[in-house]
Amino acid sequence: MTSLLQRQLDRLLADPIDPGELISSDPTQLVQELMDRAVKGKVSDLHFEPSELGITVRFRLDGILRVVQEIPLRMRAEVLSRLKVMASLDIAEKRRPQDGRIRFQHMGQGIDIRVSTLPTEFGEKIVLRVLDQSAVDLDLEKLGFEGNRLELFERTFRLPYGMILITGPTGAGKSTTLYSVLKRLRSPEVNITTVEDPIEYRLEGIVQTAVKPDIDLTFAKALRTILRQDPNVIMVGEIRDLETAQIAIRAALTGHLVLSTLHTNDAPSAVTRLIDMGIEPFLVSSAVNLIVAQRLVRRTCPDCGAPDPRAPSLLHILAEPDTNGEWTRGKGCSTCANAGYKSRMGIFEMMPMSESLRALVAAGVDANRLRDQALREGMSTLRQEALAKARVGLTSLEEVLRETAS
Repeated sequence: MTSLLQRQLDRLLADPIDPGELISSDPTQLVQELMDRAVKGKVSDLHFEPSELGITVRFRLDGILRVVQEIPLRMRAEVLSRLKVMASLDIAEKRRPQDGRIRFQHMGQGIDIRVSTLPTEFGEKIVLRVLDQSAVDLDLEKLGFEGNRLELFERTFRLPYGMILITGPTGAGKSTTLYSVLKRLRSPEVNITTVEDPIEYRLEGIVQTAVKPDIDLTFAKALRTILRQDPNVIMVGEIRDLETAQIAIRAALTGHLVLSTLHTNDAPSAVTRLIDMGIEPFLVSSAVNLIVAQRLVRRTCPDCGAPDPRAPSLLHILAEPDTNGEWTRGKGCSTCANAGYKSRMGIFEMMPMSESLRALVAAGVDANRLRDQALREGMSTLRQEALAKARVGLTSLEEVLRETAS
């Protein structure tokens, strides 16, 4: 490698989301360098988006996509083929989506990368999800749980049976929260078994199973078998269908602690989602102990955070009457790659199932009535939680608006 090439690579590795000229004209080397940059910069996703002019490469860092490279048309086919070969995908199949996996070596450490392809007008868009276990801190306090919320959460997942649901969109940190719980619960005296799609992080002392649709090993079929394996704690990666929901609810009602996720916007909606799937309301009210809706907000960079001059106007948009607070916004510096933010933290809307809420669920009321009752009992919404973080300068009002609804 020439000294000029080495200097270019050093600069890009130092700032992994700084757009720059091509480091290499060799597709294999270019892909390797982009993946190195992503892992070093703790990027969660790499997007290779084909266009008429070539490929636009974007990295998702702290939840935000930014363009990092423009690959010319002459290299488009070779770069996309290289990614498919690394993921053991069929390079001749370009009409159908495919899913694969790459085991990637970075600085002597193995990194798992999930690969998804999608046919487009100009070729296949390929998205890589980086599963770097070393980049994830499975610690509930560091995720953002604190004070009474941490006590409530731990008290609930220490119960011997019942269901805990974590809800939110893709990328909200649901799996990380569940893995953090499993890490706290694991011990030689407890049999913990998971069924996942796929296994994102490997934990010692826990039996982990991946679904395999190609051989008809579904969530429901794996879960049935797990129940014959004498489990104490079961984690179901996601409840997607009625059959899986029915088995998970039955397990929670027969002496097992069941942890799982749902895709809903808030905590009360998880109840109506299960009922819409076909679960009887009285079963939901009996089985579910706690629902946690979560999001991730970016932390204001500690090195360049400063008072936010736009705070009054943003508070007006948020209809927030209490304007007292240390409202901050990052200006951008070398520490945060000029983003103004460094890393993320969780915000949590926690709805424990009190007796009054169980009665409402059993009666089949809608999510709005459940929310009203939960708020009367002290539940804080996602927006209220995010505002509390912004008020002490941990995040910005901009992030509150971006990640939460009224």
